[in-house]
Amino acid sequence: MTDENSTIDQLRWEKFQVLDDGFVCLVDVMGNDSSVVQAARVSYGQGTKKVSDDRTLIRYLLRNRHTTPFEMAEIKILVRVPMDCWRQWIRHRTANVNEYSTRYSVAIDSAQTTPPDQWRTQSESNRQGSARPLSEEQGSKLCESEKAFQLSARQLYDERLESGVARELARKDLPLCTYTEAYWKIDLHNLLNFLSLRMDSHAQLEIRQYATTIGEKIVKPLFPLVWEAFVDYRRESMFFTRLDIGVMQRLNQRGAEQKLSPPFSEELFMEVQDETWKGLKRCRERDECKSKLQRIGLVASE
Repeated sequence: MTDENSTIDQLRWEKFQVLDDGFVCLVDVMGNDSSVVQAARVSYGQGTKKVSDDRTLIRYLLRNRHTTPFEMAEIKILVRVPMDCWRQWIRHRTANVNEYSTRYSVAIDSAQTTPPDQWRTQSESNRQGSARPLSEEQGSKLCESEKAFQLSARQLYDERLESGVARELARKDLPLCTYTEAYWKIDLHNLLNFLSLRMDSHAQLEIRQYATTIGEKIVKPLFPLVWEAFVDYRRESMFFTRLDIGVMQRLNQRGAEQKLSPPFSEELFMEVQDETWKGLKRCRERDECKSKLQRIGLVASE
């Protein structure tokens, strides 16, 4: 048995826990790092092997966004995920999906609960995001009301079924915290796009935990060379726009004129910001630019 087959056998059907009762597990996989390389080399023939090894080629492909070869590998996983989180997940319309049917079967008797220290306030700067955690006292009260609500909702659902109401109708008042399960089959190219978006710090914490588990527990051991390139060129890389580059050039020029060394002040950043941002009280593009320049040490952190 090869090391690759051994890795697949060890991973297949192993449930990696996510949240309180969710999981992801590998069902099947088609291909490996070599599948990406093989697909990339089909246009050039075997001679390419003398010029570029597998790792170098994979890194070149991902670095330069040559995505087609990554479509030649696929994975299929089974997930158990709360319905509200699944709504975000299923928006990635690049996979083959078969979900547990609450019209055909009784709904899974499990609902996601929130630990007292994980209740979060609404972000004031991001309408679709959260901010700081609530106090432990507030969290404990919310946990109590959450438990009571979930118990009541499940009792109502069960009572309807017992009275003969059709499953397709009884399910309509199930809360979004109810867990669902689905088979999810996706090619490697689209999976990396999913992971890039859902592992990002701006993604909701709950789906970020699922994406991180899939990436680190399943993709990394199955496609180690692809994962290495993904981390280097997508996961931990940075994209600069034309406007970002203009700000950097003006910062360096102004710094040289004033004999200043980076990190430059936020005041100087605001002075050399792009003309289209000036006059805007709130500007997400400007905030993103500043955050990137702070990350590379060109602008001082607050």
